[in-house]
Amino acid sequence: MPEQPLSAAAVYSARPTVRLDEQENERASRLLLAMEMTEQDGGLSSLALRLSNVASVASGGAELAFEDERAIKLGTRIQIYAGEVASPQEIFRGVVTGLEAEFSQDAPPELVVLAEDVFQRARLSRRTRLHEDVSLADLARRLADELGLTPRVTGLGERIGTRVQLNESDLAFLRRLLRDHDADMQVVGDELHVSARSDVQRGEIELRLFGQLTRARVVADLAHQVTEVTTSGWDSAQGQRFSGASSGASLGPGAGRTGARLLQDALGARSEHLGHVAALSSAEARALAEAHFDQRARRFVCLEGTAEGNPALRVGTHVRVRGISPRFDNTYYVVKACHRFDQARGYETDFEAECAYLGDP
Repeated sequence: MPEQPLSAAAVYSARPTVRLDEQENERASRLLLAMEMTEQDGGLSSLALRLSNVASVASGGAELAFEDERAIKLGTRIQIYAGEVASPQEIFRGVVTGLEAEFSQDAPPELVVLAEDVFQRARLSRRTRLHEDVSLADLARRLADELGLTPRVTGLGERIGTRVQLNESDLAFLRRLLRDHDADMQVVGDELHVSARSDVQRGEIELRLFGQLTRARVVADLAHQVTEVTTSGWDSAQGQRFSGASSGASLGPGAGRTGARLLQDALGARSEHLGHVAALSSAEARALAEAHFDQRARRFVCLEGTAEGNPALRVGTHVRVRGISPRFDNTYYVVKACHRFDQARGYETDFEAECAYLGDP
């Protein structure tokens, strides 16, 4: 959704809100010293909270704030909200998996709370099993069911044959297949969202340099660009070779000159053959070629930035960047986001984004 300008009625909090076991915890929010929540392509968000572990008591003394395990312990469900005070947005939901206590002579005691989202369970489930005549949608719905999530799957219903999960975690196995078919998955609340990258748009915002965008670094690099990707395989039933090729199918948001075009003009054609991946049919060979070409092409222009804290800036968001330069002002796809808070700088969001296009000078 487009970014809305601040209005007199909208009050934005510089301090995230902490909820423990689905209840807002005033003490944890008040004693929050620092926060870092990171999410990326392929899912699995992580959280680190640094809390002051000392609190005043009515008698005038002090006590350790969180050592009785009534509020925080291993296994506690934790949620983080940020943004507008009247309607804050959830930016993390998970379970506490680690606790770190720090004690020093020259500083109050502190507690570091470590948490991961529900994919933590899929990360630990390493197994070997055969998946016969499946689709990516089937595998995604199966994982959602095992994690107690509601599946929200767009497309990906084509059969991809029999796949072997060989000593892989459930998360790594599905990530690998989704990457080969240029798709992504994210946990959103209690839902598992899975779709082709071309169908992902987790909102759209505009960031202007030295407005909400406080820092930016942009790189356009031809080093890994190609003009074509090819792949091949063998049909044992028909006794014949098949092949697939791609020069771009879904390059994502943005407009301008592609890396392949600029590579052709500057250095000449460069073809890449995928000899390390196996295709079971000509359709899969074409899909693999398209996925690998598009993934390379979208990394042609890479942006690293820091913005004022914005809970809408998430993996899958389309960011319209303005005020950098004609070549680099474009619409980028966010592939990594880190929401940070500390008492010195307040709430900020670091992000990485990519675009397949370089604008005209």
